[in-house]
Amino acid sequence: MIGSLRGELLDRWPSGEVLVEVSGVGYRVTVAPDTAAALGEPGSVVFLHVHHHRREDAETLFGFPTATDRIVFESLLSAHGVGPALAMAILAVHPPTALARVLVDDDLDALCLVPGVGKKTAARLLVELKSRLDVGGLESAALAAVGSADAGAAVGGSPVADVRDALSGLGYAPDEVALAVRDLPDDVDSAELLRLALQRLAA
Repeated sequence: MIGSLRGELLDRWPSGEVLVEVSGVGYRVTVAPDTAAALGEPGSVVFLHVHHHRREDAETLFGFPTATDRIVFESLLSAHGVGPALAMAILAVHPPTALARVLVDDDLDALCLVPGVGKKTAARLLVELKSRLDVGGLESAALAAVGSADAGAAVGGSPVADVRDALSGLGYAPDEVALAVRDLPDDVDSAELLRLALQRLAA
């Protein structure tokens, strides 16, 4: 069972796969678009946490930038009717800490933003995922990001800039971050601005 890979990035394909060579062996790994972009150019040394998915007719490797992403992916797979493709789609829209907030808020509409998830599926997922995911643990990561942002503000940093850094730390892509912080007021504390930004991203 493969749990992680460290090696040279040889190639990437529009299908969402990357080719990572480890000790002369090339592994095809399915990753999210933002993960593929973050790996850099071919020739870069990369590291991925891996879920080794086995079926009767195939074996597929799914790669993640952090252990938390992999754990949440595996928790999603344990939910009824959630396969690898849907689990990847959920994480592409809602990274782990954002997904924790969705579950805490019972935000049905936010889950419906995931392609292929309707109201009934979203309602079932809210119930199942709350029992399977360590929501408190995921939330602590978000609170840590907020705390770092507030600390930056205390030494003279811009609250909007702090929120931008916090969202990046939570795994949001640069274009998502730019959209979330656009025209945010600069006279509000970082924690409140982060809540506003997350609401925008959920909408």
